[in-house]
Amino acid sequence: MDPAAPAPFDSSAVTGGEIPGSHGQPAYALRQSDPSPVPVLIAVPHAGRAYPGSLIERMRHPGYASLRLEDRYVDLLGEAVARATGAALLVAHAPRAMIDLNRATEDVDWDMFARGRPDNLGSYTPGMRVRSGLGLIPRRLPGLGELWKRRHEEEDLAARIDLIHAPYHACLAETLAALRDRWGAALLIDLHSMPPLGFRGGQPAPEFVLGDRFGVSCHGSLVGSCFSYFAEARRGAAHNRPYAGGYVLERHAHPDEGLHALQLEVDRSSYLDTRLVEPGPGFAAMVALLAGLVRRLAGEVAGLGRLGNLANAAE
Repeated sequence: MDPAAPAPFDSSAVTGGEIPGSHGQPAYALRQSDPSPVPVLIAVPHAGRAYPGSLIERMRHPGYASLRLEDRYVDLLGEAVARATGAALLVAHAPRAMIDLNRATEDVDWDMFARGRPDNLGSYTPGMRVRSGLGLIPRRLPGLGELWKRRHEEEDLAARIDLIHAPYHACLAETLAALRDRWGAALLIDLHSMPPLGFRGGQPAPEFVLGDRFGVSCHGSLVGSCFSYFAEARRGAAHNRPYAGGYVLERHAHPDEGLHALQLEVDRSSYLDTRLVEPGPGFAAMVALLAGLVRRLAGEVAGLGRLGNLANAAE
């Protein structure tokens, strides 16, 4: 099959992990076709909306804070694009308020916990993400302040890591490796949304931000193709600023092994309503635009895979 051509979404879905306090609700769902028609996996780590009552009860402003933390309805975008292209799709159901899947398990603000920092951490220094309030468990938001009524317990954190974070990333790694083994190369599109950025330097704000960890998470030709595609569509895109990609790309991108990864941020006002709450009039157009991007990238990733196989054969 031509990986750049439209593909039917004849796929199977599997679920995994478990959201603590939810009476067995899975932490994520993976939908993919076998065999895969394209070497692309779309992952959506921040759109989960399965809030256990115990989590809502502990939040200071649950309605407002959860909406601010979510990549609102990006999972619906991902589902529609996957149906149109045949790309594999991994969607987290666990909400970001519970655990941020785009953070390392070490990115913990121990001041949030009743017993403080464990003694076995030694000279641990919180990183920039933790200090900003958006660590493994988010602590605060600009304009809203502290998110939680009381401190957390270390046992809660351990359960969230074991039941959500670990199985999600294991599934992501396994799925991406299987695509690479079939095609010779694979691409992870880590799909997010962002609030409107506003004008900068007198120029209109970009509608998209492409992150590649400043050139280390994927082949440069894929980034170039993305910018060409958006330019042809007359849609503004920025590179790595203000979003270069986080833990997902750090962990799963290995271009030298045929595992490429991009973080794609989409302006929420492009596909949501004016309140940025429900799908809006631009939703269908955004699906069509992103589906075209996936088809283009799929063909190029397959080409990288063929080149890699030829190089290996020559050796």
